[in-house]
Amino acid sequence: MNQASKKQGINLRAGSVIIGKWHHHQYIIKKRLGHGAIGSVFLCEWNGRDAALKISEKSSSITMEVNVLKTFEKVQGNRLGPSLLDVDDWVTPSGRQLSFYVMEYLKGEQLHTYFQHHGEEWLAIFVLQLLEDLTELHEAGWVFGDLKTENLIITSPPPRLRWIDVGGTTQIGRSIKEYTEFYDRGYWGLGSRKAEPSYDLFALAMVIIRVFYPKGFERGKHPERTLMAHIQRSPGLKKYEPILKKALYGKYSTSEVMKKDLSTLLLKYSDQARKRQKQTQARAQQPQQKVSPNPTRSTYKANAPKRKSYVLIESLAISFVVFLFYVFYLFLT
Repeated sequence: MNQASKKQGINLRAGSVIIGKWHHHQYIIKKRLGHGAIGSVFLCEWNGRDAALKISEKSSSITMEVNVLKTFEKVQGNRLGPSLLDVDDWVTPSGRQLSFYVMEYLKGEQLHTYFQHHGEEWLAIFVLQLLEDLTELHEAGWVFGDLKTENLIITSPPPRLRWIDVGGTTQIGRSIKEYTEFYDRGYWGLGSRKAEPSYDLFALAMVIIRVFYPKGFERGKHPERTLMAHIQRSPGLKKYEPILKKALYGKYSTSEVMKKDLSTLLLKYSDQARKRQKQTQARAQQPQQKVSPNPTRSTYKANAPKRKSYVLIESLAISFVVFLFYVFYLFLT
């Protein structure tokens, strides 16, 4: 669990009203969405629309997160995180002053739920997009830090992966300030907690692994062996093995290189699928053998595996072709 999230944080009752000290905007609290090392996040209503409000006693930390969101807004397309709506202070009825900021409330599906409904073939599409976003973030001088499945959602339409919490974002060169053990390379004994691109890429590899192991797993006495064993054990992870290993061992210095490797791997699988499709079509065009008008039960059983194989190959080929077209569309947009 997140080391810094064990504290209960600030809690406000539903219906509570927060009025900004400086801008005088009024926010009606609906419910608490979560809490962490920096503060608590609430779903609120502002001028008839939903928004997310993060409030904390740590004004300097709130200022830092606001600066991160402002950095995101400078990135073309602003798809890295939620839009910043307001920054202010609130004086509680008891006289205590708290700092807060208000951001866009992003509605979407959690990764596990999305893949259950739409299939795990979407994973590669979102990983490619996330690598592109991480490239922009790293070039701006930051790492995400607390990158995990809980901080990622899929919004639509069109389907797009978005970040919903920038609390762990840290300037490159400093120490990671907030992390979650399962996604932290220090926890697995595979690196330091220095804020650098390779830290995020390790966490991204763990996000991929977590998709296939939703409940996670313990690191055991030999953390490195545990990770490798779980990659080998999952057919879905096996195809990503070369990339996962390089990310876990810190072999990627930039997300751009990892993105290039993943694109190459996907093209390889796509070529293989096209070849299988051509082979299937060639077999279908061959003169068919004459079949007895009343085939025996044994003959039908003997041919059943071949029929299932052809159907499976054709289905896989079609899926990969559709997948390629979608990746091409994402790159264009």
